[in-house]
Amino acid sequence: MEKISSLHSPHVGRVKALLGLRGKKNRELENTFVVEGIQAVREALFPKMGEGFKLKQLYLTQVGVSKLSAVVDLSQLNHVEIFETSDQVMNEMADSQSPQGILALCSTKSLKLEDLWQIKPSKIAYFWQIQDPGNAGTVIRTADACGFDAIIFSDNSVDIFNPKTVRATVGSLWHIPVIADVQLDQFIVEALDKDFEIHALDASGQIMVNSKYVEESKKSGVWIFGNEARGLPELPSSVKKVSIPMKGHAESLNVASAAAILMHLIGVN
Repeated sequence: MEKISSLHSPHVGRVKALLGLRGKKNRELENTFVVEGIQAVREALFPKMGEGFKLKQLYLTQVGVSKLSAVVDLSQLNHVEIFETSDQVMNEMADSQSPQGILALCSTKSLKLEDLWQIKPSKIAYFWQIQDPGNAGTVIRTADACGFDAIIFSDNSVDIFNPKTVRATVGSLWHIPVIADVQLDQFIVEALDKDFEIHALDASGQIMVNSKYVEESKKSGVWIFGNEARGLPELPSSVKKVSIPMKGHAESLNVASAAAILMHLIGVN
């Protein structure tokens, strides 16, 4: 295991370039993103999907070696380059405030829309121009927990490889297909062609999300969620507008909260 103790190591510079102000551009150029923490790294090493984001390099402090060795046999990771770093180096590379001593670089090999139909999904969540990285990671995790088959983000959404998004998925990025940069109008056309019912969450929707709605939504469906501030654009009449009933005085729900309520009702019940 090669050891890295210098803050001037090219490894440090590379990781910081993937996380800095030009991080998105550098991630795209290198087809690489950064993963932190034991749970996410463990899932990256043993993904639930056949096609996923392959782990390429692993950086561990002595504490990180101890933590990861408790759940993974490091001697069996012949396909991964492993480096031991000092605490100083790890603190310099990590994006999180309290690094766990475990950091990895993964390939950004992404699925395309045509790949989605190959897995024959029945429940899909689509997010239009979601901007907050924490929200994006949370809805990926929620879709995974609720048994949805795939999650899609529109063009002009937050980068799914943003370090805050990756951390917020807590490993679910390796459990469920995530497809980015899909235009809404193109997706609606293809989903209708595949005989999906399409629903859009809208505060003014006349169809209430209740037990009757859940029971009638057992077949293949798509649920569309809008931007945190602007909601959704104009949608074709073929899209059913639905709303979550609220008892209090709040005008609306946070998109991640609304998605959690609806996806749990549809996916788990």
